[in-house]
Amino acid sequence: MNAATEALRRELEDAATHLGLAHELRFHPMFGGQMAYLSERPCAWLSAGGIALKVKPSDRDELLTLDGAMPFLPRPGAAPSRQYVVLPRWLTRDTPAFAAWLARGAAAQKKPARQRRL
Repeated sequence: MNAATEALRRELEDAATHLGLAHELRFHPMFGGQMAYLSERPCAWLSAGGIALKVKPSDRDELLTLDGAMPFLPRPGAAPSRQYVVLPRWLTRDTPAFAAWLARGAAAQKKPARQRRL
């Protein structure tokens, strides 16, 4: 994990802590980045390109109106993701605002959390 990804991880941890859910956040290395899980559900993708937050379609449209937000492209030339938006750096550094978006994304999950095996 490089320094940039570590900084993004700390910002996501701060947002989860702000929500009182730091104990529910975990990370898994994947495809050169990290997938973040909140309450055992995927919530964000961290990579050199920033934090791509998983949100419902109506929230995606709203997020994309924010200055600096971009559609997440899973790979060069691919169609934009319908569920993930790359957040602008100013938003991820604003812990209360980022936490609010993280909570909205977590609330959009339809399936109940899978029990993690220990």
